[in-house]
Amino acid sequence: MGTITDLAGDTWQLGTRTFSSRLIVGTGKYASIEQTRDAIAASGAEMVTVALRRIELDRTKPSVLDAIGSDLVLLPNTAGCYTADEAIRTLRLARELGMDEFVKLEVIGDKKTLFPDNAATVEAARQLVKEGFQVMPYCTDDLVTCKKLEDAGCVAVMPLAAPIGSGLGICNPHNIRLIVEAVRVPVIVDAGVGTASDAAVALELGCHGVLMNTGIAAAKDPVLMAEAMRLAVEGGRKAFVAGRMASKPYATASSPEAGIIE
Repeated sequence: MGTITDLAGDTWQLGTRTFSSRLIVGTGKYASIEQTRDAIAASGAEMVTVALRRIELDRTKPSVLDAIGSDLVLLPNTAGCYTADEAIRTLRLARELGMDEFVKLEVIGDKKTLFPDNAATVEAARQLVKEGFQVMPYCTDDLVTCKKLEDAGCVAVMPLAAPIGSGLGICNPHNIRLIVEAVRVPVIVDAGVGTASDAAVALELGCHGVLMNTGIAAAKDPVLMAEAMRLAVEGGRKAFVAGRMASKPYATASSPEAGIIE
């Protein structure tokens, strides 16, 4: 792939669009609309997700939508939906409101862990793709499910790193690596990222991007953390392209042994 000295030239394709930033951010849990706006700017994100069921759609009132600039791609999501039908109806509403055709599909299967219902997600994805949506589905880090979602026509797959809002980081890096190797669409790690090193690991594993909300919004300084996440994503991507050294069970001298004075 060649050496990347400037990530501005390292773009990636998602559906019909090309992006430079590999960080997608959410808009929940911030202290204010102003803080949301500042954190988004610091993150360098070009795509921002918003939960349709948790925003004020009356545009005469203050809304989180006010923090999202017109130059950003809006990614409506179905957070809070527990059935395929519920998620499909919610995204049809997003279309009626004139939102972009990119949608984050989320069908929750368990209220305690917020783990997704993979079967219902695949069912909803198939229908939404038929209706022309560019679907980005949240799922578990399950290779078989990701392949089914790819076969359904999704423009990306979004396996979780850990439970939503947990901040546990990537619990199963081996699973994520297998998914990256097996599917042809972009792989975006979603949920569970707690700090910058977690984001870097996602990109070092070969993921095309990472989506996060709580890891930034719940930090003591969300705006500073947003910048840290941006830098971590850039660093992780460069490390992946550079190619990691091989792991070895024993030490190897970093200085040449030839010519050592006895």
